[in-house]
Order: sequence, then C-alpha cells, then structure tokens
Amino acid sequence: MSRKSFIETQFPVSKVSKESYKERKAVQSQTLTGLGKWWGRKPLILVRAALLGLLMPASQNAKKDGEIFLKILTMDNAGLQKRKNRRLSAKYIADRLTLNEQSRYFETDALGKRVAKFQAGLSPEERLQAENLAWSRMSYDERLACCSRPEEISVEDENHWKAINEHLGTIAENLPDLFRELGERRFGHVPLVGDSFCGGGSIPYEAARCGLHIFASDLNPIGGLLTKANLTIGMATDKDLERLRIFQDKVFREIDKKIRDMGVETNEAGDRGNVYLYCTEIICPECGWKIPVASSWLIGMGSRTVAVLKENAAEKRFDIEIYSGVDSSALKKAKDSATVNGDYIVCPHCHKQTPTQFIRRLGRGADSGLRQWNVNEFKPRPDDVMQERLYCIRYEHVYLDGKGNIRTERYYQAPDENDLDREAKVEAFIANHIAEWQEKGYMSSSEIIDGEKTKEPIKDRGWKYWHHLFLPRQLLLHGLLLQKVDEYAENNLQLMAGLLSVNRCANWNSKLCGWGVGQARESMAQTFYNQALNTLWEETARGLSLLEGNYWLPYDRVNFSHSSQIPPVLALGDARANTQSCDIWITDPPYADAVNYHELSEFFLAWDKKLLERLFPDGYTDSKRVLAVRGKDESFNRSMVAIYKNLANHMPDDGMQIIMFTHQDVAVWADLAMVVWSAGLQVTAAWNIITETDASGLKNGNYVKGTVLLVLRKQQGNSTAYLDELMPDIEDEVKRQIESMQALDDKEDPNFTDADYILAAYAAALKVLTSVSRIEDIDVEYELSHQRERGEVSEIAKIIEEAKKIAYDQLIPQGFDHFIWRMMEPAERFYIKGLEAEKNGIYQISTYQELARGFGVTDYRALLADTRANSARLRTGGEWKRRNLDDGFGATLLRHVLMALYIATKDESSSPLEGKTYLRAEVSDYWNKRDRIQEILKFVAAFRELSNMSAWHDEAEAAKIIKELVANDGI
Repeated sequence: MSRKSFIETQFPVSKVSKESYKERKAVQSQTLTGLGKWWGRKPLILVRAALLGLLMPASQNAKKDGEIFLKILTMDNAGLQKRKNRRLSAKYIADRLTLNEQSRYFETDALGKRVAKFQAGLSPEERLQAENLAWSRMSYDERLACCSRPEEISVEDENHWKAINEHLGTIAENLPDLFRELGERRFGHVPLVGDSFCGGGSIPYEAARCGLHIFASDLNPIGGLLTKANLTIGMATDKDLERLRIFQDKVFREIDKKIRDMGVETNEAGDRGNVYLYCTEIICPECGWKIPVASSWLIGMGSRTVAVLKENAAEKRFDIEIYSGVDSSALKKAKDSATVNGDYIVCPHCHKQTPTQFIRRLGRGADSGLRQWNVNEFKPRPDDVMQERLYCIRYEHVYLDGKGNIRTERYYQAPDENDLDREAKVEAFIANHIAEWQEKGYMSSSEIIDGEKTKEPIKDRGWKYWHHLFLPRQLLLHGLLLQKVDEYAENNLQLMAGLLSVNRCANWNSKLCGWGVGQARESMAQTFYNQALNTLWEETARGLSLLEGNYWLPYDRVNFSHSSQIPPVLALGDARANTQSCDIWITDPPYADAVNYHELSEFFLAWDKKLLERLFPDGYTDSKRVLAVRGKDESFNRSMVAIYKNLANHMPDDGMQIIMFTHQDVAVWADLAMVVWSAGLQVTAAWNIITETDASGLKNGNYVKGTVLLVLRKQQGNSTAYLDELMPDIEDEVKRQIESMQALDDKEDPNFTDADYILAAYAAALKVLTSVSRIEDIDVEYELSHQRERGEVSEIAKIIEEAKKIAYDQLIPQGFDHFIWRMMEPAERFYIKGLEAEKNGIYQISTYQELARGFGVTDYRALLADTRANSARLRTGGEWKRRNLDDGFGATLLRHVLMALYIATKDESSSPLEGKTYLRAEVSDYWNKRDRIQEILKFVAAFRELSNMSAWHDEAEAAKIIKELVANDGI
C-alpha cells in the first residue's frame, strides 16, 4: 500500500460540515443547482475537500498537516479573512472589544456612556484595526456568515502558497497546480477521477475545476445531460456564452410574440396575466351541488386577498368572488373555509363530508377507481368526477409614474367571460396541435410507469401520461419552448441549454406546483419541493412573464477559472459494465432507496426524449428502470457487489475510492461492509459530514443529515482469520483511532462530536475486518443474500455494535476523572453523557437513542424531562423530586446526588447542608464514595454560567457548595 493520505488519518469534519451547509444554504445560487434539478447533489466544497484529502500525503506532523489542509481550502483564520465579503457594523465591533479598546475607537454620549459610533477623525486604518480585533474574537460560525464560499475566490497570495509549498515540498501557485502536482507525485501522472453515478455532476465538475482529469457516467440520461451541461457550459468561452445568451433571447422573444399574437394572456386593459389559480371541482354525492375543492380560500396574506364562495342555486354550484385588502376576520374565515379536510371533501351547501376514496369510485364501480386519461387527452372529460376550474387570475399592470419611471402593480380578479374565452382559446390550440406536437417531441406522449413515487398521479387523479401533469397553459408554453429550441439550436451547447430551460420551466410550472407556502407567500412552489410527485386539489400556472425567471440559465454563476487540459470523458451506461480505469473513484450511489432517481427523472425525460436523441445520438433516452440500483434486499446487494468489484478491477493497486452515503444504521453499515469486502476493497477511514443542517444548528440540536465518506483501497494479500482472533485487533484499532482524533481536536472549537467518534469506531472495526480476504466464521455470500427475520442481527452488525461499546468506554466527558468514569453504572454514564450533549446544545432524541444503545440502557425515555424529537433533555433533580428511588437507575449514586440537589433547592428554606446530610444518611459506604460524589457534583456545578442550562442553574449553584461540604466532611 502506498503512503497514507491525509483523509486516512484525519479530516476536519466540523469545518467541512459548516462550509457544506453554507453552500447548501445558497439554494438556487449554488454553482450547479441553478442549471437543473437533481436530488442529493453533494456540495462542491465537500468534493474538493475529499479530493484534497486523498491526494495530500500524511506526514509525521499530524497537527501541521491539519493546519495546511485548512490553509489550502481557505478554512484557516487567514483564509477566512481573505474570504470576508462584508464589513462588520460598529455595534458588532464594539460588543467584542474590551472597555479599554472601546475608549480607543468609540465615542461617548453626554453622560459618558460608550456608544457604537466611531470617534470623529478616526482613520480608515484605525477602523480596520478595531474590526480586526473583533474578527479575531469571533467563532468560526460567526466568521463564516461574513464570508464568500471557498469556490468563489482565487488565492494568489505569495505568503499563502509559500507556507503550503514549504510543508508539502511543492511549487504550486494556485489550487489546480497543487492538485495536479500532488496527483503526479502519488500516481506518476495527473490522476483520472471517475464517478459512475455522476447524476447532478458535482464530483466530476469539481474534480475538473481542480485541474484533474475526469471520467463521468450515469445510467440515467438526465444525470448524463446535467453533467455534460455543467462541464460544457463551465468550460465554454465568453464568446460561446454570448452566443448562448443571444440564442436564448431569440427563443424567448419568439415565444413572447406568439403569446401576444394569440392574445391568451392579455386582458382588455392591456394587463398581462402572470398567475392562474385553479381548483378541483366535484359533484357532492349527497346534495348534487358542484363543490370547488381547496384546502384554503386564502390567496395571499401580503395583499390580503381571499376567495369567497357564493351559492348559485340556479346552477347548483358556487360562484367564486375575489376580494383584496380585506380585514383579519375575512382572512381567518377564508383560511377556515376549506372544502377538503384530510381525506374528506366538505360540501359548503349541505355540510356533509364524503371520503375522497368514495369520490374516486363514483360511477366507476367499487374496485375500478378513477378513469385513466388517454394519451390524446389534456383536460378532464365533461363526465369525469374531477374537473379543473379556473377561479382567480393575477394580472400585472405596467405604467409610468409622475417622474417617468416604469412601475408595476399586481391585482387579483375572478375570471370574467373574456378570461374564460382566452382559456378556451388555449385549449383549442392544444387540441389542434397535440398530435403533431407529440409526434415531433414538443409534448410528451410517454406513459407514467407505476412505481414507488409515480403511483400517486395515476391513483389519485387518473393521470396516465406525463403530459397530464400539466395544465393547457403550461403545455402551450413548454411546447412552444421546445419547438423554438428545436428550430434555432445550432450546436450542442445551445441544445443543452434549451433542454435545461425546458426542465427548469417544467419543474416550476406544473399541476404539482403549490401556491404559496402556507398562504404566507404569494408565489408558486416547485414541483420537486420534496422527493415525490404529490397531487394537489389546487393547481397553479405561470404566465410567460413570470416563467421568464425560470427560463434563463444562470451563466454568470458558472465559472471554470482553471480546467483540465484533457477534455472530460462522459458516458451513459451501467456501472457494472464500466470499462474505464481510473486512479480515483468517488461515487455517491443510490443507496438503499434514498432517492428513486429512475422514477423521478422520468418527469423530465418525458419532455426531453426527442431532443436528447440529437444530443446523444449513440445513447438512449429512457430511465433504464430495470437496471437501476435500488432497494435494500438481496438483488440490491448483488448489484452493489458487482459495481464495486468492477470499479476495483478498473483501478490501479495504489488507487483509492470514496463511497458517499447517508445511512448510519448498524445493519446498513454491516451490509455495506460486506459489499466492499466482497468487491475486494478495504476500508481505511470513514468521516461523517453534516450537509443538511445550519452551521449554528450543528451545536443547537436541529435535525441533521450526514454524508458518510467511506475511504477504500484494494485489499492486499490473501490472509484468513477467525472472528475471535480479530476482536482484540478491533478493540485496539478503535482505541487508537479515538485517541488520535482526541489528540488532534481543538478544545476551544471541537471538530468532533460523539457521533464522529462512534462513526470512527465503525470504520475502525471495518478496517480490521476488511484487511483480511476471508473470515472463517462468516459466509459473506450467505449474509448478503439472507433475508433476516425481524430483530435478527448479522455477525458483522454484532461486531460493529461491539466496536460502538468500546468507543463509548473511551468517550469520557471532558474534565471527568477517567478512573471514576469506569466505575460508574451504564445508566449513570448515559445520564452524564446526555447532560454533556445538552451542555453542548444538542437536544435531538436520536442522540439519546444512540447513547442508550451504546450504554445498553433500555428504558431511557423514563429519564427524560422532554421526549420531543428536537428538544429532548434529561430531568433535573427538581423534576425527579422523590420519584424513582428504587431499583435500576433509582438505586445508583447519581440518582442519590440528584435527590440531594432537589432537597437543597426545593424551596426558599432549603439549604445545601440538607443535601449533604441526605447523602451522608442514604448513600451506603458514603465515606468511600465521597470522591465519586464530588466528581458528579463538580460536573453539575459547571452548568452555573451556561445560558442554555438554565433549568440547572439553581441546582448547579447548590452542587458547588455541596461538593465543598462533602470534601470537608468529617466523622
């Protein structure tokens, strides 16, 4: 095995997590996200950090390695200073200076009180001194909020590169040069980085931007399109991009002219409709009235707009009137007047409730369900049980104010006869062109294949073809867009841009786009606001003027400052059939059905198929569902083994891999271990990066979702071992791994949480297990194919659980006496570690679940004061009072200490002396347990100054005094 890389010895998970989330938080401003929808794209900074971790060698000076790694990624103090993109306010600066420093820079008021205003005559240099002082006292999280992302800056500073080159022995002057030089040193040439599940393209894109050679492939054509577009647009010249803008402008202007000529968006006042709101309409089976179905009739809080239902007895239906600027009572009434309540339709005439399932069966027989629409249909038939009704239009009035400035004013109105005529004109156009457009590929004719995520439209609405998920107005705009792209695209770059624009418009303009977010925002959500195809009772369409914002691609946010000299290799295909060899494989497989890519991507493929044939003439244009890697059963495991065995075979002996996945369940880890083991790979490290939580949330207990980086190499040798022989090695490796991480950790700004240490224990166990080619006690093929009964645990899972327990024995709370810790009962350790988590701002119920599993505590919920998912915490002594003083936790020394704290603080007349007296009387062998009592009291006393531990403040104060009383107690 070649020299260890940095990522095999350490990785700054906390800082990379925070940087990853900062990138995530940019939403549509992320570099690649704006080009097209894909699920689970990994942050570019995570890819960059992983690549650097693989290429950078680990030296004998681990601490210096860590410092240089952060410097390269501009995540050290100097790097954050370079990335700083906004000034700090005077008040912010003043709050972080000492009184003496404040007197040097800030003014005082008439009463001599310091104010957050710089002194008159202070030079710019002096103001910057004050700001730098404040900056030096800010936490990483606080600084990060004032910084650009690492990818947004290019560091050319001579001192920056001098420090890096001196440590690494390189001569680089920029990031791509450094990556190439490190790669050449490790492999003898600029490494080829491969990703056989390229999807949204983060991995190949960032690898190419870092100056490395790349190979990218995906089974899914949409994944191939996005990756090809990312790289092609990223590497395009300014001249190419200018031609692309001209092309897009020409397409849009042609569509706009067509819509204006048709007169289907402009009313008699010359105002243009930019939002069209529809509701479902059904016939009440009880009274025969037509019910407009909506979950709320509140249209907008900002404009205070509501829809009001008025009975029309002559037609046995409801007229819908629109009012804006209404009072709060009208807003509340509109919100509460929903005609759908969960799974029931509520008739506003007879007030009877009807199950939605009954509505779907009306007139079709008990088992037949809804009528399924045909391929040549685009709206309900007159006799369908569910109709689509336009009930509100938002128009935009453009005018010149008194100063000659262009102003816009938006207003809502119920559709009048002219609006309905315009609606009919749109429908007539679609009816006349549907056959032609489907033949030419301007409108989908693809059938929705029933699946895990695609069954809802078929079951709930009878929509059998993909174009049924779009209203006539949406079909008109998207069809015209495809038509013009087909006519005007002169090259692949323009063709790709056109397809990306179509897909963006489809995502933001379908029947599945909800209106507003809880009616607080007067805007449309995207189709894929989650990983599903959820049908809605209310449907919304954008007018062309509003769709324009989705149509244009964000070229200005895509920038390849440095690109590889060798053009990227891109392919469509199955990873099992890959024939390309790569020095490094980084893959993010569709693990255990996390996302049903093969199903969801068909939403876009339905629009793209015909033009994709032009783009990939030798490829294919279906999602290849049959070949898609999915599930978590025997077939999934077989597929994964085949894929990673193939990738291992197409990697040199000194090659490396990283598998990214998001599961932390022990059973999933066990299966993955057997997959990589069977593939001839060995685990060398694992790190958990939290990519879905706010940087501040990493410490305040919000929900988190981690991405595990599993680092792999080829197995060396052909050794065989028995499990009982490996267990001592596993224990030693777990201890060694945790001790090395603890030695490197920053005590002021910890890089690792308990979850990271436990994950490291998993990796340590896998490192030992996968270092041998065979374990006599385990039949890997049987384990991967065996369908386990509920509660049945594999041998590998048992080993990983054992590694976790070893790790928990090592995770001693900071400042706690090691000897006393090992003398404590499991329930006491659970409690102390739980308090440490709370002290660090972690309130997730999952934290306590993990701790309970680690320490073998079964009834952990009984120890909690709050069991809600995101605000869990343990009981204080006062919350225990005199409950649970019997067996189990109640009989522990810790429980007696909590009782003493309760007695010392229960009312104003109580005193710490009473607490000490209780301990002396009730604790057996009190005199020999005083050191343990003092250690627990010292731990609790530290909560006195912590604002997030306010529930413990009184008891923490008492703990400080009782500790001294116990220490000085005499017979």
